Amino acid sequence: MIAKQFLITGIIMAVFAMVLSILFRIQIAWPDAEFPILEVFLGKWAEGGRIKPEFFLSLVTIHGTMMVFFVLTAGLSGTFSNLLIPYQIGARDMASPLMNMLSYWFFFVACIIMIASFFIESGPASAGWTIYPPLSAVPTAIAGSGLGMTLWLASMVLFIASQVLGGTNYVSTILNMRTKGMDLWKMPLTIWAFFLTAIVGLLSFPVLVSAVVLLIFDRSAGTSFYLSDLVVGGQILPNEGGSPILFQHLFWFLGHPEVYIVVMPALGLTSEVISTNARKPIFGYHAMVYSLVGITVLSFIVWGHHMFVTGMSPFLGGVFMITTLIIAVPSAVKAFNYIATLWRGNIRFTPAMMFAIGMVSFFVSGGVTGIFLGNAALDINLHDTYFVVAHFHLVMGSASIFGMLCGVYHWYPKMFGRMMDERLGYLHFWMTFIGAYLVFFPMHFMGIDGVPRRYYSFTDFPFMEKWVSVNILVTWAAIISALAQVAFLWNFFSSIWLGKRAPQNPWNSNTLEWTTPVEHFHGNWPGEIPEVHRWPYDYSKPGHDEDFIPQHIPYSQTMSSNHLHDFEGDEEAIRIQKAWNKENDREDVTFH
Repeated sequence: MIAKQFLITGIIMAVFAMVLSILFRIQIAWPDAEFPILEVFLGKWAEGGRIKPEFFLSLVTIHGTMMVFFVLTAGLSGTFSNLLIPYQIGARDMASPLMNMLSYWFFFVACIIMIASFFIESGPASAGWTIYPPLSAVPTAIAGSGLGMTLWLASMVLFIASQVLGGTNYVSTILNMRTKGMDLWKMPLTIWAFFLTAIVGLLSFPVLVSAVVLLIFDRSAGTSFYLSDLVVGGQILPNEGGSPILFQHLFWFLGHPEVYIVVMPALGLTSEVISTNARKPIFGYHAMVYSLVGITVLSFIVWGHHMFVTGMSPFLGGVFMITTLIIAVPSAVKAFNYIATLWRGNIRFTPAMMFAIGMVSFFVSGGVTGIFLGNAALDINLHDTYFVVAHFHLVMGSASIFGMLCGVYHWYPKMFGRMMDERLGYLHFWMTFIGAYLVFFPMHFMGIDGVPRRYYSFTDFPFMEKWVSVNILVTWAAIISALAQVAFLWNFFSSIWLGKRAPQNPWNSNTLEWTTPVEHFHGNWPGEIPEVHRWPYDYSKPGHDEDFIPQHIPYSQTMSSNHLHDFEGDEEAIRIQKAWNKENDREDVTFH
């Protein structure tokens, strides 16, 4: 139930954020045109049918905030951690159901407060989703620095409380409540991803709280943590001694791990879907786990690459550049392992599989441009241009959304007991996949030309005018991509009541969630929780009469397909298997 609450709330916030993006894309594509319908819906913020510059920045700010935190963090991790952790490790419930419930309701209230900021006179926050001081620290700086900024901060504190409650619960459940036989090396990669994501969140989100608290002090208590030598409206502010760079350090210490808080769950879901639908064991299971651990550790020592242009010491910039380039290694391990898993697989192109492959595509194409931005000398030229927008929207935004959607299509039968319409799923995939590349790929070239992001109008600068036609293409692609989501929304909500009833294990998967009944009830399993005997990726094993062997099937029932390495050094089991092999004239099979 809580997984459904996170998912549906995340979908609503995604629609809201998508509408905001269409509004500011219309302004960028047709900066001098008037659209009277905008005034009907936006009132004073679009008088005469043109969005005001200060409201344009608010749209960009809230769009980024909602997508990064409310959709890709809470919507993705909140949904699938709650759904899959108890099911896949063999637990009756989460470690603390009360904390689990509170984590959702804190998130829900945070969403309400963020949306409410659109209905106040001074408008929502408008300092960018990174809320850099002084715009966020001086309430009189611009309209969006006032009450809207205060509501943004209140919303984020509640959101972080939600994430800490949830993360504590996920870690506790995985460490303490695994069923018999479920050791760490038998856990699906989804569980590894949720486990490490929760650890990253628990260590990094409190740092953002500290940044926010100091920001509230600067706004309300006359302190100067981030402020110094400022003039607002001709008045010299009394603040001295502070530094906005301090805020950047605190923000990006969360901000870059946040990228992996968003991406790692998507990678975990993709691992499960690709292996299941390629009908092959995941390639390099241990390497995949170690790469997730590597990403977890390295994510905390790369934040400075967001700050190369702040006057950072070249030596320190070099350190951050090296760690940034090193983190590409575990990321590349995952990409290559996905490709190796797909290679010569007996692939079933379900909608979930299409979105999983799409996720890998975005992860690779967006990740390549990260190598450019990780290089300090190049980043100084590309910083705050559309190249950065293109990079993180591909590798973080599009990849994570596609990972989330592949999870929705794959586990929808488990959540709702119904099947989604495959034809609408394929339509949704192709329109969204093509649309996303048409939206974000051209932005790389705009950034290389030096076009800065967050600008209200391109017609005010002669060197940017040549990109107006590209912006029109990008905006139409964004509108078409948004329309594609209507197919998904119809498919999602109508299938809850009208979809074909799901069988217990529609995808012939190995993991434990498919051993539970289709009907939901508290406790997940009606009798004993199944005992785990094997890893979750025994697909297409030679010698077995089916192309999958669920985790709870003992090796004693699959003698004809067992390998000696399956027994993990259990001498008695190896002896029995060798005796059976000899009796049945079968060669001892193992890997070296």
